[in-house]
Amino acid sequence: MLKVLSYLKNYKWSAIFATIFILINSAMQLVLPSMMADIMNNGIAGGKLVYIYIMGFFMIIASIFGVFAAVLSSYFSSKASTGFGKELRRAVFLKAESLSQCDIDKIGVSSMITRSTNDITQIQNLVLVSMRMIISAPIMMVGGAIMAFTMNKTLSLVIFTVIPIIALIALFVVKRVLPWFEQMQKKTDALNQVVRERLGGVRVIRAFNRQKHEQERFRKANFELTEIALKTNRLFASLIPLAMFLMYSMIIALIWLGSRQVNNMDVTTQAQEIAGTIGNLQAFMMYLIMIVFAVGLAASMFVMVPRAAISARRICAILDMEPMIKEPLTPAVSIGGQGKVEFKNVSFGYDGAERNVINNVSFTANPGEVTAIIGGTGCGKTTLINLISRFYDVSSGEILVDGTNIKDMALSDLYKKIGYVPQKVLLFSGTVADNLRYGKEDATEEEMWKALETAQAANFVNQLPKKLESRLSQNATNLSGGQKQRISIARALIRNAEIYIFDDSFSALDFKTDALLRAAIQKNFADSTQIIVAQRVGTILNADKIIVLDDGEIAGQGTHKELLKTCKVYREIVESQLSKEEIE
Repeated sequence: MLKVLSYLKNYKWSAIFATIFILINSAMQLVLPSMMADIMNNGIAGGKLVYIYIMGFFMIIASIFGVFAAVLSSYFSSKASTGFGKELRRAVFLKAESLSQCDIDKIGVSSMITRSTNDITQIQNLVLVSMRMIISAPIMMVGGAIMAFTMNKTLSLVIFTVIPIIALIALFVVKRVLPWFEQMQKKTDALNQVVRERLGGVRVIRAFNRQKHEQERFRKANFELTEIALKTNRLFASLIPLAMFLMYSMIIALIWLGSRQVNNMDVTTQAQEIAGTIGNLQAFMMYLIMIVFAVGLAASMFVMVPRAAISARRICAILDMEPMIKEPLTPAVSIGGQGKVEFKNVSFGYDGAERNVINNVSFTANPGEVTAIIGGTGCGKTTLINLISRFYDVSSGEILVDGTNIKDMALSDLYKKIGYVPQKVLLFSGTVADNLRYGKEDATEEEMWKALETAQAANFVNQLPKKLESRLSQNATNLSGGQKQRISIARALIRNAEIYIFDDSFSALDFKTDALLRAAIQKNFADSTQIIVAQRVGTILNADKIIVLDDGEIAGQGTHKELLKTCKVYREIVESQLSKEEIE
């Protein structure tokens, strides 16, 4: 919790001002009942009209000060808490950006979203409430008790008897609900995951007529979250009548004891003393209400703290996470080089998996050549190329780029060398130009059109209403699959990188567009290292080197003609896609 609260430091002055004004407001609240009792004791009982006016004027001034202090304390506490939330969200976002894919897989995307929103909101609310209550509640409780004790020691015993009872009840509740709050956050993660999959996969769900199945999944996740929330709220709801019962019991006891004190006065007691006792009793009642209110604030803090503590623990789990992909302490300086990629006895297995996905893979992808990777579904093609970009680190062996182990390179230097087109196209909401600038931030309009022409995307972009400034919806749902794939390719080509990785990036293209695109890439980027993962044999027939993967191992490597003769796995793939005449 302390680590999370350290992000409040940039708004410390707002917190300090909020504290000052809370102190002023609390002081005014403590003074007013005493001033009212003084008016009754010395003004009304003594018939001193001028004294009443003077004290009444001071009460008005004190009330005005209290109102202004309350408004300013609310302003500064809100500013501090919202600023704190902004800084914490920023820290979590930056940390998430520094994490590798394997790190994010451990937490889960849905849980990351919940922690960045719901959990931070819980802590932010605690900070807001704490700044208003953690100072005022003790002052009102202790100050009210002292003032009440000085006025009437006998009646104060009632307060000092009931407050420990309330404190014990609050401690019992906190201990009971703490595990419930932790379950609630996990249930929120699960619900977010269902909603995310429901919204992201709406087309698939409708295509397979699985709406009822998804509704049932949502109903179950929603019910589980609702059930734990209701259980928690029922417990808190039962406390309200209990607290009211204790409060009214105190009031009844105080009035009864106070009336007995007045009734037991001798008939010769002066009217002024009787009026003074009544004035003190009335002020005592106000201090009682103040103390009960402060106890209520403290109880609400007892409720919020454990829930925020769990949220803080979940946030710290992200902030304290050590990335599995680490930057080298002294990065190797890459001098020259053209993007030569070497795999030397590389093996890799996912964390927790029983067996490796990649086993003892060795090959070289040279500049100016097209190196293709092909194999059956699940043989490890995408995993293999993900290792080049260090989305995951190899379990054994090494990957070299221009003779340097990629583990010894700064990640920024490695990424500058690579133009990457993922298997699953991801375009961001914004304009076509915005998406192209992800590849090169300072790209000119001429460079954008050149990249689009190479990617065979210039024609359809030119037909869009605003051309490069045409807006794409989230996930570019206003484009076809082939159009999205071509813009994704153009985004990589605009980098003018040394190494281009195409992870099954031509699958949504027709054969003519596929051929034109590959020919254009070969013409304009002939000196680069091109690594192509493909399912279609037609895409890689003219590759300089074809790597055939089978169950994570290299079954063969060479040209198309060589592999037809030497590699049974490759020949089976070719025969499944091409006719006998095309093969020969």
